[in-house]
Amino acid sequence: MRKDLEMGAGKLSAQSGHAYDDALTASEITHPERRKRYRNGVDGGSKVTLEAKNANQLIRAYNEARAAGLPCAIIVDQGHIYPPHFDGTPVITALGIGPVTKAESKHITKRFRCVK
Repeated sequence: MRKDLEMGAGKLSAQSGHAYDDALTASEITHPERRKRYRNGVDGGSKVTLEAKNANQLIRAYNEARAAGLPCAIIVDQGHIYPPHFDGTPVITALGIGPVTKAESKHITKRFRCVK
């Protein structure tokens, strides 16, 4: 999630949900066996919401996840009005990575902190 955008708890939760869902949907295409194992509880795990300073950090992490062959999805909010940062134009809000293990993603996620 982008820390530089003013999002209330509801907006932040919605964008996090999109990130979780879109990454899992992407894994159905790119990593079907991984997704199946996750859904069947074989490789179940936690969902964690982390903060990035800005869009550039999310884009960098997205590119690193793709380069590492991890399922991922960048989230772009558009058409919603939620001042001051959401005026209906497209804005990158979040990145979903997974399902992955902590070890697989640590080199990407270690620079981020948990959302408070």
